[in-house]
Amino acid sequence: VQSSARIQVCKQVTGGKKTAKPAKAMVKQPQGKKGPLEMSAKKPVPFLRQVISVRKKVHRDPRFDDLSGEYKPEIFMKTYSFLDSIKKQEKEMVQKQLKKCRNVEQKEKLQQLLNRMIQQEQAQKKQQKLRERELSLKRQQRELAKQGKKPFFLKKSEKRKLELAEKYAELKRSGKLESFLNKKRKRNAIKDKRRLPSQKNL
Repeated sequence: VQSSARIQVCKQVTGGKKTAKPAKAMVKQPQGKKGPLEMSAKKPVPFLRQVISVRKKVHRDPRFDDLSGEYKPEIFMKTYSFLDSIKKQEKEMVQKQLKKCRNVEQKEKLQQLLNRMIQQEQAQKKQQKLRERELSLKRQQRELAKQGKKPFFLKKSEKRKLELAEKYAELKRSGKLESFLNKKRKRNAIKDKRRLPSQKNL
């Protein structure tokens, strides 16, 4: 009697309908043999998902990486010597444009570009001379070491003197030494004049 009463109460609560069973995820077979397997979107997501770790790309700068090898200026200059001819062509092209240009503003820009190219060229030549001097000093040190003599090491002041001597020799060969010395005298005179006490302070 109690069991039949319970059944009636359950029917009244549920409205006489049967309790629905949880739907299983339906898996549809692919139409073709090579087709992808279709899964139902109603399939519950697992609590712990399988996350596939993707390896992070490491960006490296070849200038500061040991894998690129040691930087050697001599090898670098030989490898990229073709850039000098390209720079020379670009300089000549800018000079031609500067001669043909009539616009004042455009002419100023071209002149600034040409000056920058000349400065870069001069700086490169200076660096090349410094490297050649360092190489010659290293050769001399090796020769002295082979002969059993003590190698010498120049101080910064001595290196500076050698640079000035080479600069004066080059200016003398090109015939610009006198004008360089005159400009230097004028600069020194202006500096001395600034250092002197003015008449107001006397």
